[in-house]
Amino acid sequence: MEWTRGNFTVTCDPARLDRTVVAEFLATSYWAKGIPAATVAKSIDHSLCFALLEGDRQVGFARVISDYATIAYLGDVFVVPDYRGRGLGQWLMECVVSHPELQGLRRWILGTRDAHELYRKFGFTPLKAPERFMERHDPQVYERL
Repeated sequence: MEWTRGNFTVTCDPARLDRTVVAEFLATSYWAKGIPAATVAKSIDHSLCFALLEGDRQVGFARVISDYATIAYLGDVFVVPDYRGRGLGQWLMECVVSHPELQGLRRWILGTRDAHELYRKFGFTPLKAPERFMERHDPQVYERL
């Protein structure tokens, strides 16, 4: 899949994804600080990825983990700092939620510390029944790899 807006493209073509940009950004992010490049590569290989490009330069990213039938987890969404404030994150999300393989899902989930307003525009809400959800979280895992 590919979408175009002016000089920008969102593509799911793995050959156009700049894995170095993604790995370097994620390694400094609050949610994946210190993540090894090999772990990022493995996550990319097992996800539906969306590269936001200006020409051939990667300026944003999102990935979805899904069974393509019932559930999707949205993660690692970012736009590099120099490109923020242009509506590119919203457009990236429009592309993600419109992907044909991700239609008809019963549930989407994600975690965010500071982008609630962006995701709210796409129907995301706080958990309606948080008492039904559990997690197994290991925030120091990358320090041990």
